[in-house]
Order: sequence, then structure tokens, then C-alpha cells
Amino acid sequence: MNAPAPHRPIQALPDQLISQIAAGEVVERPSAVVKELLENALDAGSTQITVRLEEGGVKRIAITDNGRGIAPEQLPLALARHATSKIASLDDLENVNTLGFRGEALASIASVAAVTLTSRTADAPHAWEITGSHLATVTPSSGAHGTTIDVRDLYFNTPARRKFLKSEQTEFGHCADVVRRIALARPDVSFSLSHNGKTVDHWMVGEMAKRSAQILGDNFASARLSIDENAGPLRIHGYAGLPTASKARADGQFFYVNGRFVRDKVLMHAVRAAYEDVLHGDRFPSYVLALDLDPALVDVNVHPSKIEVRFRDSRAVHQFVFHAVQRALAQTSATSHGSVPSPLPAADGLTATTPWRPQEQTSFGSILNPDYQPTFSASPFGQPQRQFGDVGNQGGVAQSTERYGALFSGGSAFGARASYGVDGADGGGATSGDLPGSGSGYALPQAAPYVASSATMADEEFPLGFALAQLHGIYIMAQNSKGLVLVDMHAAHERILYEQLKNALDAQVSGQDMQVQQLLIPVTFYADAVEVGTAQEHQETLHSLGFDIAALSPTTLAVRTVPALLKNADAQTLARDVLRDVREFGGSRVLIERRNELLGTLACHTAVRANRILSVQEMNALLRQMESTERADQCNHGRPTWVQVEINALDKLFLRGQ
Repeated sequence: MNAPAPHRPIQALPDQLISQIAAGEVVERPSAVVKELLENALDAGSTQITVRLEEGGVKRIAITDNGRGIAPEQLPLALARHATSKIASLDDLENVNTLGFRGEALASIASVAAVTLTSRTADAPHAWEITGSHLATVTPSSGAHGTTIDVRDLYFNTPARRKFLKSEQTEFGHCADVVRRIALARPDVSFSLSHNGKTVDHWMVGEMAKRSAQILGDNFASARLSIDENAGPLRIHGYAGLPTASKARADGQFFYVNGRFVRDKVLMHAVRAAYEDVLHGDRFPSYVLALDLDPALVDVNVHPSKIEVRFRDSRAVHQFVFHAVQRALAQTSATSHGSVPSPLPAADGLTATTPWRPQEQTSFGSILNPDYQPTFSASPFGQPQRQFGDVGNQGGVAQSTERYGALFSGGSAFGARASYGVDGADGGGATSGDLPGSGSGYALPQAAPYVASSATMADEEFPLGFALAQLHGIYIMAQNSKGLVLVDMHAAHERILYEQLKNALDAQVSGQDMQVQQLLIPVTFYADAVEVGTAQEHQETLHSLGFDIAALSPTTLAVRTVPALLKNADAQTLARDVLRDVREFGGSRVLIERRNELLGTLACHTAVRANRILSVQEMNALLRQMESTERADQCNHGRPTWVQVEINALDKLFLRGQ
């Protein structure tokens, strides 16, 4: 047992101890010092910042900027506690438009390290310097316009705290991350970072596109979507990484609010929700996004390190960010850099002959339009064709024709079609005796020559190109202007059906009130005070979502109605999830997520299966629908639906040009 603390009278703490206590909140490690000093440099209007570190920042942190500088008579105040030029009243605090404003950073740092502050304003004949604390004397010095803050021997007077620091390389890594986060938000400022005398990073003034590519790497630069949307006082801009460029860790996620890097659960949830049906569950998207809004609409003074914020209307912010990112992801890579391709001419015969109609609509039969049907049609073949026979078996050539005949039939967009295919396929139902060279041996069918016009391919009117063949009953091979396109036909068809089901359902409920199911016997359950308070405070929101959740007592809630679409779900679990989302994010994504799970299952079971032989017309129809379908790059499980193999990559495989 610990001995009781000795009884002491109440007394005022000395200034040095007060600053050291504050340093425990502000200066948790060298990277925190780097952050505070960089924010001060940016607030001073700097366009060029140099960061020099030694021994991971523990021995030395020196940051030089070319900002406005500090007048000599104000240098002592810069090291004093609760002294700042950034706020002067409560109104200023409620409309903070600077990165730093607490007036504690330099004083706290100076209480646990040896600090020298050198600064020169534009109209001063030379620089001035102060060392130690606000009680020290200001002396003349040399230096260019701007400010240099030199922090040495961090925690020299608090050795117990120094023991909690990690290795030199680890501490440097944290410092470098801070510099990169801040540099990413300000491409209009040049940054230079050195460690132990060696330059590590250097970024010149440029555009956000270039700065983000430099910091996040070429992989992100080649797989990102630009976002720039406005809605009233809100603006979001930056880049969202494609789902195919997701990572196993969440180390490529950068969100800024009015230029300040934050880790906010509302914003992170909104982005994650936008990626929900294009990203595998255990993967993390990469993004660099900035939210600009009136400073009065966000409270940045809720955490000592200012990395958390609180929005006045979190629901509006959540919905704005969610829809902006979702709209960006709704593009397909094939069409994101141009207009959506126009349909092929009717003469090309790409309209399927047998329309696909869902055999079963499960619980959506009463919601979907009875006349609803996807535009892509399944194969006219009733059963998968026989496998390729063993070489030497009698009739092997005929079997190979039955299995692979349709794969070699040229599409109409390529000119003349070959006349060999399986019975029922467009272009004829010839037997093996019709094949060239089939009189003896095991000659395979010859593919029709590719004669698509160069103008058609150069215009990239059809980014996914035109079908050449089907591989192992699973993949579609197509040719476009860049080279070879490989398509997973099941995954692609699944995404098409999934989006059609969502659109059909949305069209049915658009402009109507949420359809609800009255529970014959209300579901009651124990609830804590927060859940009861949420149910009472957000009654209007809950009703708009289709819920009637009433408080029967201070510890009991009753669910009386639920959305009709989810009437078979567990009412208690659903209600708890909705209450949690409404409380944390101002709305609920639970309903959309549950609905999408059901639609995804229906799409998966209905999509064309592997080993289903498709005609060239059907393959091309699938390619055209992929080009005009939102989020067609992935199925709703997050798997890619197609890949591009450029001609240069094929040349390397065959050593062409070497």
C-alpha cells in the first residue's frame, strides 16, 4: 500500500513549476516541440522554413523561418506564459484562424529545455536575441529577416521524463512525420529537414498535386481522385486514393480543418463510410483532404495539442464530407478523365437477345419496381460447355471447339467475324469439320484478325476497349488503346447489379417518407443514461430514420417502429447501433450499411457465375456497362473488377526493343 500523501497547506505554485506542469501537456516528446514551433512560423507568414534536428531532436531542435519577425521589446513576452499576439478577447477565441493561440508553447518549452530566440523584423537594422526565459536580457545579434528558435537539451532539468523517450531514430521518425504533415497542408511554403547535419527532405513551393506526390509517393499520385466541392460555408478539397491503392495500415490518411491537421472521429467516420462498399473490410484508404469553414463553426480549443476539434453542426459536416468523397469514388478509372462513353451503335448488335430478370427478389419484391430489369443479359447457353478433352481422345478437336469455339470469334466492331463457334452462338454453329486444317492432327481455331479502326481506339471513346476472348470461363480479355484489359466477369457483373439494385430501391423511396414497420409487441431493453438521453434529444432524427424509440423509465427504452426494409433485423441491436451513430455523428449510417449488405448478397448470388461461356456481344455489353456504372473498379466486397496491362509491359515480357 502506498503511504498517504503528507498534509500541506494550500499555496500558490511557483511560475517555473507551473510551466513544467503545462509542458507535460504541450511537450510530450521532441515532435511536439517541432509542431508548436512550425505552427508559430506559419502564423508569422513564413514562406521558407528550415528544420534542423540532432539526436532525434533531444539534443537540438532549431527552426528558422523568414516570417515577420518579433520586435526586440516583445521578445521577453514571447517566452512568458499566457502571452500571445493571436487572441485578445473571448470573441477572438471563438473565431480562431491561426494554428497557435494558447500562449503557452514557448514558455513550456523553455521550462524543460535551453531555448534561444533570435528574431529580426523587416525594418530592424539587425537581429535581437534572448536566451533562457522571459526574465533574461535582450541582446543584439546577427541574422536575416525572420525568426530562429534554438531548443537544446530537451528535459535536461527533468531527467525522469527523458527516460520515457524512445530511441534516437524513433524520436526522429515522429519529428519527420510532423514536418511532413504540416508541409502537406502548405504547398505554398518551402520546407527543409535535416538530421545530424544531413538533409533528409526538401520541398520547394509548388502545387498540392506535386507536394502530395512527393510525400505520399508515386503510388498515391497515380491512383487518386481529385475532390473540390462547396456547400454553403463548407468547402472540401484534396485527393482521395482509389480503393485499389488501399493499404494494410492507416498511415496514409491526412485530414486538415482550416489548415490544421486533425484526427477527428466525425471526419474519419464520414470518409470510411464513403469507402464502405468499394473497400475490403481490413484495408485502409489513403487520402489528403482539407475542410475549410468559418472558424466560428468549429471549436479547436478542446485538446492541449489541438489535434481534436468539435463542430457546431457535426451532422451537416459528416454528411457533406461523406457525399463529397462518395461522389468522387462513384467515378470509374476508365472514365474519370473524360466523359462517360456513349452507347455503341445499334448496328453493332450488342443488345443481348435474352433479357436477364431476377428469379427471386427476396425481401425487396415489394419495394423494387416489378418492371425492373438490369440491361446486361446472361449467356444464351443453358449449361457450361464440356471441358477440353484429353489429347489423344477420339473427338478431341470437336471437344476443344465446343469448349473454346466462342472464345475465338471476332467481335463485330473488329470487322468480319469468324464462323466457328458453339451451337447457338452468334456467327454460326459449325462443327469441327468446318475448321481450317481439321482434317488431321489437332489444329486449333484461328482468331479473326483485329481490324478496328485506329480512330476508334485513339479517341478512347470506349476506355475498356473491345472483347477479344474469354479465359477459363472467368476472365474477359479485351484490347484498348493502352494494351490489354483483363476483366473478372463475375466481380464486374456483381458491381453492375449491385448499383442497379441500389438505384432501383432509391428511385422507389425517393420523395417518400421512410416506410416503417409497427412492432406488434414493443421491444424493451436496458439502456444507460447516455442512450436514454440520446433517444429523447434526437426524437426528430430518429423518426426520420424510421424509428420510434421511447423512454419508459430512466433505464429502459422501448422500440415501437423500425424501418420496413430491416423489419427482420434484431430490433435491440439495431436501435443501439443507431443511437450510437446519432450521438457520435449526428445521423446513422447503420441503415445504409445494413441495406447495402442485403443488396450486395442479392447481387452476388444473381451475378453471372464462373465457367459461364459468354458471346462476344455479351462481353462487349458488359464492358460498356462497366464504363457507365459508378464504382465499377471494384465489386462490393472491395475486389478489383479489371486491370490494365499496358503494351510496354507486354513488350518487356517478350524482350521487344532490347
